Amino acid sequence: MSGQKQAEDSIISSNFIENEHQGGGKEPVGEEEEEEDHSVFSMSNILWHGGSAWDAWFSCSSNQVAQVLLTLPYSFSQLGMVSGVVLQVFYGLLGSWTAYLISVLYIEYRSRKEKEGVSFKNHVIQWFEVLDGLLGPYWKAIGLAFNCTFLLFGSVIQLIACASNIYYINDHLDKRTWTYIFGACCATTVFIPSFHNYRIWSFLGLGMTTYTAWYMAIAALIHGQIDGVQHSGPKKLVLYFTGATNILYTFGGHAVTVEIMHAMWKPRKFKYIYLAATMYVFTLTLPSASAVYWAFGDKLLDHSNAFSLLPKTRWRDAAVILMLIHQFITFGFACTPLYFVWEKVIGMHDTKSIFLRALARLPVVIPIWFLAIIFPFFGPINSAVGALLVSFTVYIIPALAHMLTYRKASARQNAAEKPPRFLPSWTAMYVINVFIVIWVLVVGFGFGGWASVTNFVRQIDTFGLFAKCYQCKPPAKPPLPQH
Repeated sequence: MSGQKQAEDSIISSNFIENEHQGGGKEPVGEEEEEEDHSVFSMSNILWHGGSAWDAWFSCSSNQVAQVLLTLPYSFSQLGMVSGVVLQVFYGLLGSWTAYLISVLYIEYRSRKEKEGVSFKNHVIQWFEVLDGLLGPYWKAIGLAFNCTFLLFGSVIQLIACASNIYYINDHLDKRTWTYIFGACCATTVFIPSFHNYRIWSFLGLGMTTYTAWYMAIAALIHGQIDGVQHSGPKKLVLYFTGATNILYTFGGHAVTVEIMHAMWKPRKFKYIYLAATMYVFTLTLPSASAVYWAFGDKLLDHSNAFSLLPKTRWRDAAVILMLIHQFITFGFACTPLYFVWEKVIGMHDTKSIFLRALARLPVVIPIWFLAIIFPFFGPINSAVGALLVSFTVYIIPALAHMLTYRKASARQNAAEKPPRFLPSWTAMYVINVFIVIWVLVVGFGFGGWASVTNFVRQIDTFGLFAKCYQCKPPAKPPLPQH
């Protein structure tokens, strides 16, 4: 336990030094003064400087469910009610476990580096650096490739969702035009320096998803079931595994776990935060998806966005607007790690000027904008990203990395973080990790990849690339002239 305590003290001390440069606090000047500093209430601290366990919880909860909240009823129509509920709980717990593994590996990497005298002053640790430090350059390359590609398409999905949602308030412009507009709006996230500075945004974002989820559930129940409603899912294997991988994607939002941990004043407290966030997210996803599927049934198979079926009211318009703001926040969450990687590549990561860093970050937004215009398939793209990228980034790689890091007895003996109290056995941890690797590789990547890519190609064949208005109602035909 003394080794763990030393590692924690080292990390906390280092965090206070670097937070001065990233907007997160002061240098360590003694425990009393440090406590006093964080208890001082100022508008700057309240709105801008975040680093507590609560900040991390809000970030995880807010980031875990964004636009996917609107596609889960679509997934239920593919899976059926029972499979939809069971898979949400299953993948939620699986995702919480791998987030725990990532946090353990971060603590291990950081404590080793601190003992070597390495300083992370004005430097944000990222997942690929953890893999590099613990397992070597090949793992760094694998982690960097999967993580960046996932975050890239995660940002693309948020942009597509913005255009899809605003269309249900204002359909005078097509979805492609709305994508142009929101691409420019989301580009302003280049001015947010790091995850320290998402305090107020995370808080507001979670409030927005909470409102939207409960609006969906209540509106569906008040609306009641449509005439002749059918709940025939699951009907086809392709649809079943497409829906399953969308749920895998839902609870795979911890590609930014390391960055959120690094923004904390005491990163060790992160261990169970993701699980706590997942428990709250269940209260949003399960009631809303179940109620909307109950009301509309198989009709959702052709409506991947739940807003398209819910009656147009001021309550729905409020939910649309709140989700638009939240997607802007989530775009920033997904893009910020990409900004960090790009800054390190071009040598701008240590630059203190916010404006210079913002200017350097702009090239990251351009390919995201372009891809959102090419593949505007709201819903199917979630499943494809889930199967091909999230399966490795969030589930398989962390489980394998944990097993390889602690494969030797000496590594287990000197581990900065021992097995959790509820599972005090290295063997049991290895069993769970092996199960995750095999399950996600076969079911998530294998069957899910086949199904989601098949469905994605079908969307391209039906609507084409650069679709001007995906799943929009056809324009009304002009009345025939009367003779």
